[in-house]
This record gives sequence, structure tokens and C-alpha cells, in this order.
Amino acid sequence: MSHHVHGGKAIGAAAIAAARMVVSRTGLTPGGHQRVLRCGAIAIKKGMSMFWDHHGALHPLTILQIQQCHVIQQKVPEIDGYLALQVGSIDKKPNRAMRAETMHAAKAGVAPKRHMQEFYVTPNALLAPGTEITASHFRPGQYVDVTGISIGKGFQGGMKRHGFKGQPATHGVSRAHRSIGSIGMRKTPGRVWKGKKMPGRMGGDKITVLGLRVVSVDHVNGLIAVRGAVPGSKEKAVRVRDAIRMKHHLHNETLDLPVPTRIFGEGDAKESPPLPEVEWTSTEEWPNIFMPPEGT
Repeated sequence: MSHHVHGGKAIGAAAIAAARMVVSRTGLTPGGHQRVLRCGAIAIKKGMSMFWDHHGALHPLTILQIQQCHVIQQKVPEIDGYLALQVGSIDKKPNRAMRAETMHAAKAGVAPKRHMQEFYVTPNALLAPGTEITASHFRPGQYVDVTGISIGKGFQGGMKRHGFKGQPATHGVSRAHRSIGSIGMRKTPGRVWKGKKMPGRMGGDKITVLGLRVVSVDHVNGLIAVRGAVPGSKEKAVRVRDAIRMKHHLHNETLDLPVPTRIFGEGDAKESPPLPEVEWTSTEEWPNIFMPPEGT
């Protein structure tokens, strides 16, 4: 009976992962609703800060800078089999770029880039090659998903890598206080299960943090501040996209995000009032952590 239960859990997890992949690539939800998939951006992690909300609670902030971020190429179904945008960030020195990189970027009218990523989009969110993506692509209050490479820790033991308790400090333990202990079993199954938590290489993995809220956008310096932590160290590139979770997506739809992106032209200042240098989200509707939950 237990085998069927575990098998059902595995199948259910695989189905959820498959549905999530379909939504992230096509924008089509299992219920048949077609989302708008906007292009994401490549940002540089500049460090962390903090801010106080309307209720006086302290929140951690991660500062991300979007600069020299341009669309390099359109991936179309007729040629590539899928619809996406190739985006590059941070110009390379000409003497450090290969000829193929230089010629590829020149088709879009931009310099070769250090960091390259692809973002799946829907047809109504296509951007022409050479279009710049700025911090104004995002709005305060919206949710984003951030992907980066976590800081590498090297080869670590079980206590640091998996949070094991360790052996007792005294009473019979002889120079094995941080050891993980025995790992095997008896005659059945007579082996160590695959995936056993043991010492090994830690960190340096691709990690996606879902549902980080954009607290502020600096339109002048190209900075966005998100609430929470982002994987990676300072000055490392991270991938920023609109949040994919349903509750976060429904919230983003209420903010009227610019589709396909916010493009500044000569007539923008005449048609609409100029944007403030820094926009902040309102924290009045945030829950007050100092008050007991409703209904208690």
C-alpha cells in the first residue's frame, strides 16, 4: 500500500512540475486562461538594505541594478520552434569579444554582452531587437521571481550542508562529534539509498526565489529594490521575471504592467506626466505583524 501512496505522490509532483513548465513557457494555465508573458531582465545584485513599513516593521531589501540590458534576438516558432526573446546585459570590451559575438550583437545594433538569457514571451509581448529594457519595466508593488547562482561553499560536512544535529559532545563519542554516523542498513536492501544526505559539495547551484515583492523602483539609476534575499554574491548577474505563481500573477494583473515594456520616446513627456525619480509601493495594506491574526 505504501508503494502505491509514494508512487501517487511522485506522479502528482511530476504533473505539477509539467503544468508549471507549460505555464512558464506558453502562458496557458490548466484552466485554459491565456496569460501575458512579458520579457524579463538581467540585473546585477548590488547588495542589501532595509526599510520600515507603515506599521513600523523592519523588512530586508535586495538592491538590483538593470543597466545596458537590450534585446538581442527574437526566437520564432518558424525557425527555432518556440517564441522567446534573447536578452543581453553589460557591454563587453571589444577586444574581449569573439567575432561571432560581435557580429551577432551588431545585428541588433548593440555592443556584445557579458550575460545572455532567454525569456519565453507571448506574441503580444514581442520586442524588436535593440530595444532597451530598463528598471521602469517593473512597477512597485508587483511580484517577481529571481534566479541566480548561490554562493559556493565548497566541500562541507553533514551538519553544515544538511543541518544534522551531530553526535553527543561526551559519553562515549570518540572524535566523531560532527560525523553523520552509519549510513547503511542490514541485509535488506543491502545498499545505501540514492540521494542519501551525506557530506559533499555545497552551494553553487541554480536557485529560483519565487514571489519577491518590488518595493521601489529608481528610474534614474536603474535600480529596483525587492523584499527578501536573492541568491548569489554582490556584482553577480541574476534573472528577473514576472512572478509565475497564480496568486502573485493575479495581483500583478491589477497593477496594469506595461506590455510589452515601457519605452521612452520623444513624445512621452508631452503625452503623460514625467515619472518621479523613485517610486515606492504603499505598505498600508501590508499585514501588521504586531497585531494578532484576525479570528483569534
